[in-house]
Formats: sequence, C-alpha cells, structure tokens
Amino acid sequence: MLNEIKLPKIELEDFLGIDLAGSPKKPTGLAYIKDKVLLTQLVYEDELLLEKAVKFKYVYIDAPLSLPYGRCDIEQRNEYHFRECDLKLRELKIKFFPITLGGMRKLTERGMKLRDFLIAKDIEVYEVFPGAFYDVYHVKRKDKKAILDFFKKFLYSLGVFIENRPYTQDELDSISCLLTGILQKTGLALELKGIDGCIIIPKPLFNKP
Repeated sequence: MLNEIKLPKIELEDFLGIDLAGSPKKPTGLAYIKDKVLLTQLVYEDELLLEKAVKFKYVYIDAPLSLPYGRCDIEQRNEYHFRECDLKLRELKIKFFPITLGGMRKLTERGMKLRDFLIAKDIEVYEVFPGAFYDVYHVKRKDKKAILDFFKKFLYSLGVFIENRPYTQDELDSISCLLTGILQKTGLALELKGIDGCIIIPKPLFNKP
C-alpha cells in the first residue's frame, strides 16, 4: 500500500508538474506543493506559464520534448513518426498519440520551446505522460473520482494535503506529472530512454486501488 512506501527525503517544493496545452487559448494545468499542501492552477498565456515555471528546480511536462531521429522539424513530412521512447511505451502496451498527428504537432512545438527556455535557466526539465501514470496504477484515465482518490492516498503517504473538491482533467493530469517527478527523484520511476528522447513513467510499485 502507499503508506508502506518509504521515500527518501526530498524537498517537495522544488517540483512542478505541467499538463501543457498545445495552444495558449486552452488551459495548461500546473501542480506544485507549498507548505505541505497540493496546489493547482490553470494558466493560458506563455508569459504567465514561464513566470511560474522558473520558480522551480525540477519541471515535469506532459508534452513531447523532442523529435524522432531523422526528422528536422515537426512539420517535415517523412516516415519518422515515433521516437525510441515512444516505441518503448508501445512495448508496455501504453496507448499514446504519435507526435506528428494533428494537434500533437503544435503541442510538441510548444513543449520544445518551453524546454529550451527552462534549460537556459538551469532548470531540470523532463517529459512525462499522465496516461502512463494512470495505466501503471490501474486507474481509468478519465475517471476523475478514482484518480482523485488515488492521489489522496499517494499524497497522504508524503504528508501532503489535497483539497476534496472537483478538479478539471488538466489539473488532475498536472498532479500526475508532479507525482511522476517525485517518484523519479526518489528512484521509483522508469526512464524510457532512446537516442531521440526520454519519457519518465512510474514503476509499478503499488497495489491496485
């Protein structure tokens, strides 16, 4: 069970989870911890997003942050649609959208720009995938109640309080990004690495809720 997992001591306020939207016209979810309380926020414009993100040491983003090997830019038309890390997700039977599909192109472009900006500020940036988080822990991806119940147990094990209120899917996904980051920095995540990118997903440690 979650309360049986003993995590190494880390500074929880160093972490930010971002469920990035492909366009500033749509909400981007942010999740972070302050004074042992889980906080979420929805932002739109890049300026506010960047202003918030630079305050953290580790940033975990739900968006592709690299291109497939053999592709020079996201709009280039060729046969390279998957990165090695994407194929490793597929081997684990985790479903995802190819980064060259429709709106994923805009998301990839925005994610890479955000990555470059934050790296230039000496911030560690990682790609994560909420869908993998939910699949690993056997929680239905769109079942908000089940997701929130799982988060409550997870955060309780960290001594962190989360409000019992309705959350948007963007907020929930940003929380999963945040928790994936905490797991990674405590050695409890898998790094699906390839020559053209890396996706961080949780290790299957906990029992089915």
